[in-house]
Parts: sequence; C-alpha cells; structure tokens
Amino acid sequence: MRRNSGLKRAWLRVPVFWRVQIAGWGLFALLDVAARTVVYQDFATALMVTLLLWPVLVLAAAGLRFVFRRLGFEGRLSVGGIACIFALSAGTALAIVSATTLLRAPFGWSIPDWTDTQAFLTPFAYYTLIFSAWSLAYFWVKAEIARRTEQQRAAQAESEALRAELHQLILQLNPHFLFNALNGVAEEIPDNPKAALNMVRDLSAYLRHALMALDHPVVSVARETEALAAYLRIQEARFGARLRSHMDVEREALDRPIASVLLQPLLENAVEHGDRSDHLDLIVRIRTEGTALRVEIENNGVLRSAETTVRKRLRHTGIGLQNVRRRLALHYPGRHSFELKEKSISGWPDDCHHDSAVVAELLLEGTPCSVS
Repeated sequence: MRRNSGLKRAWLRVPVFWRVQIAGWGLFALLDVAARTVVYQDFATALMVTLLLWPVLVLAAAGLRFVFRRLGFEGRLSVGGIACIFALSAGTALAIVSATTLLRAPFGWSIPDWTDTQAFLTPFAYYTLIFSAWSLAYFWVKAEIARRTEQQRAAQAESEALRAELHQLILQLNPHFLFNALNGVAEEIPDNPKAALNMVRDLSAYLRHALMALDHPVVSVARETEALAAYLRIQEARFGARLRSHMDVEREALDRPIASVLLQPLLENAVEHGDRSDHLDLIVRIRTEGTALRVEIENNGVLRSAETTVRKRLRHTGIGLQNVRRRLALHYPGRHSFELKEKSISGWPDDCHHDSAVVAELLLEGTPCSVS
C-alpha cells in the first residue's frame, strides 16, 4: 500500500507535459502493436519493433516541442507556422522510417508482400500524419491553456476591481448622520446619561456591523435587521416623538442571505426626506417570495418633483440611492428590481393624519454575490 502511494507521489512529481506524453504515446503503442501485427503477420515482431520505437517517438515529440518553442511561434499558428509544422513532422517521420529500415534488414523484419518502396513510403506517410496530428493537438492545447489563463487573469482583475468598489461603497457612511448622532449623545450626557449611554451602544453596534461588511459582504437578514434597528434607535433618540418606526420581518426571512448594509441608505433617505412637520412614521417590511426577498421601506411624505431632485443633488452628494443601485448591480446582477414610488397610506397608526406615503420597494432574487 505504501509502495503504491510512493509511486503515485513520484508520478505526480513528473511534469505535466511528460505525464501526458507517456500516457498518450503509451495508448498509441497499444494501437501500433495491433496495426503492426496485421502488417508483419507476426505478433512477436510487431511487439519488438513497437518497444524499440516507443521511446524514440516520445523523444521525437519532445524534440518537436523544443523546436517549436525556439522558433517563437508557440501557440500562435499562421499559414507559415502550419507549413513549418508539416515540414518538421515530415522530417521527423523521415528520420524514424530511415532508422526503422536500417533495423529491419539485420534482424530480418521484412514486411510480407510489400516492395521496398511500399515499406518506406507507407510508414513515412503514416508517421508524418501522426506527428502532424500531435503538433496540431499540442498547439491547440497550448492555445486553450493560454486562453483560460487570460480569462482567469481578467476575472481576477475584475473581481479585485469590484471588491475595491464594494469597499468604497460600504465606506460611504453619511458623515452628517455620525456628526448628528455624536452631537445627540453630547446633548444627552448632562441631563440623561442613561439615554446617552444607550445611544453610544447603538452607534457602536451599527458601526461595527457597517465595518464588518468589508470582510462579510453577505449576512443574514437577522443580522442586517439588528443593525437597522440600532440605526433607527439612534434616530429616534435624536428626533424624539417626531420619529416613530416599526420593523415587520417575516420569520422565514430571518435566515435568508442579504447584501450587508444594503438597506441603511434607504432608511437614511426616508429619515432625511420624510415629512417630519408633525411626526415621521417609518415602516420596514421584509417578506419572502419563493427564493426571493421583498423589502418595503415606507415613510409618510411625497416624492419630490424631478426639478427639485436635480437641485437637491446639486447641493448634496446624492450618494445614497446611487449607492443602493450600484450595490444591487454588484450583488444581484440581473436578479433585482428597485422602485421608489408614492402611494396612499394604509396600515399606519390610527393617529397618523398624512394622506400619502413614499415606498422604496426591492425585490431580490436568489443568493447575493459576495464579490470576493
């Protein structure tokens, strides 16, 4: 058992080219013995000739490989290259047939019913065809390996670029939110240190989740909603009674994967643009639809006109919704829909006197790509 294991390790240490040559020419030798048995009408003679020629054929193929590499057209075939392949294959065949002819005479390995011309030209054509086929197969394999290597390099480069872009998107935390949250903590410390401590804890939990997304771009819905809840508690501490939030997450959705920190910009957008003239009501709904997740984030208010939106983007970076759209393209390519629309209010608290709501609606199909 140990001996077989040692032989296997020794075989695996042999370069791939030589392993393929030994296996390929070994299979050819079996077919060659059968063909020579028919020609010589004697198995012993056919076997002896094949055993003598087999190492010569292997070395001849290696020599052709060496010549191809020295000529510099390895893997790049042209008309001149193909002509060179056939010329070199014919030259190799000529050398082998000449050596075989010299061996046959002293050993009496004559071919029954063949003339001298047939005994020379037929093997010459045979080996020319064999080495031409070997050469073309060699170039095809080299070209295929080069193509796959180039594809792997391109895929790796694209993956690295996407990973860098994803990291940049995740790091685009709203500095105004952090600034306002810290100001809120500072304001609460003198009169309500317990509330200030809770805000610090929520801010820490939220930031930890956001930074962990750099190494874990895909998390469970349960973990994502925990971070969203921490974010909402911070905002509720800032705005007090002017902000009320509710999260409605289906139990079956909790274990589903979702792109990390994907929904926070939508919550931020709802808090920033929602109607807080009386109080802002915000609802987060997450449901399963087969293999998909449906996410709805509603807040009372109206959609801004296109002209107002343009002016708004001129004054601010406007990265929130752009961030979401790019993250969707990275994590759910061709497997998502995103719509921001206005609708009549339904399912809101009884004391809500608003007439319309804005809803950000996401449909996420399948498992998100990790882009890592």
